[in-house]
Amino acid sequence: MASSSVAADMELDRPNLEDYLPSDSLPQESPRNLHLRDLLDISPVLTEAAGAIVDDSFTRCFKSNSPEPWNWNIYLFPLWCLGVVIRYGILFPLRSLTLLVGWIVFFAAFFPVHFLLKGEKLRSKIERKLVEMMCSVFVASWTGVIKYHGPRPSTRPRQVFVANHTSMIDFIILEQMTAFAVIMQKHPGWVGFIQKTILESVGCIWFNRNDLKDREVVAKKLRDHVQHPENNPLLIFPEGTCVNNQYTVMFKKGAFELGCAVCPIAIKYNKIFVDAFWNSKKQSFTMHLVRLMTSWAVVCDVWYLEPQYLKDGETAIQFAERVRDMIVARAGLKKVPWDGYLKYNRPSPKHTEEKQRIFAESVLRRLEES
Repeated sequence: MASSSVAADMELDRPNLEDYLPSDSLPQESPRNLHLRDLLDISPVLTEAAGAIVDDSFTRCFKSNSPEPWNWNIYLFPLWCLGVVIRYGILFPLRSLTLLVGWIVFFAAFFPVHFLLKGEKLRSKIERKLVEMMCSVFVASWTGVIKYHGPRPSTRPRQVFVANHTSMIDFIILEQMTAFAVIMQKHPGWVGFIQKTILESVGCIWFNRNDLKDREVVAKKLRDHVQHPENNPLLIFPEGTCVNNQYTVMFKKGAFELGCAVCPIAIKYNKIFVDAFWNSKKQSFTMHLVRLMTSWAVVCDVWYLEPQYLKDGETAIQFAERVRDMIVARAGLKKVPWDGYLKYNRPSPKHTEEKQRIFAESVLRRLEES
């Protein structure tokens, strides 16, 4: 039932070819001797149409939907103004104070434990608890209403957790329940400082998206990490980028080539108060947090799904797609066949040419059937 609904949603997302053609371009009589090369002769038009299709089906994954205005009359506008005063004048200062006090307590406890405590096992345990505590403070600063479904993750060897990705707060929401070791892009500023000084204590692994050599080093670290039972559970966001929690882009196969159990996690945000999607190209993480802290609340559901194993004769790519289907069905998302890294680079001519060919064949078939 879930797969049929997802297929129906994908069918609705397919672009209508008639939207890309002028109304007078369709012949009134059935054409004769019409060939594909006749359509390809108008390559500039087809190239533009193919580019529009690519843009329409890909960029919608990274668009934040603005909330519909409701303060449109004289009765509702005063209530909206009162809400702004409460959120910015009362809730935001209280939440900022909560976050500040949390950081003071955290640093006062973390640095003495990290530099002075000798027992490695006890030190790691205390550091994990402190990181979980600080993540709980972050969630409290948004008035987070988080519902967790399913058994809590356990520390066992040869397992990796994978989840869909909407914002860096995905990691915070999951980390407050279990001290995961996450694989994450290196960030500048205060986020980079936290990565280097704090999160490395729980075994997190960093990578540089633009460094090809870095990928080989990270792949080896991942394989080594999952073999040790004392390490924190490994968390990977295989999409490789933040998506707007309505769609999922292709999963990278690296997490599915480790020869271990893959435990899917589905994350779904309720946009009733705020859209939790973070577009890092348009907004810094600091301003993203401010937007969350000035909303009424962040509402989210998290599902821990059944562990999955590679089947006989199944490739890593097929395994990744099977796990993605589980997350899509549970969180009510839509699948698109795009690589999330295209968000940082323009689509290659090969993608555009392929879409051009498909577009031409579709138009040809429409014209021959009319």
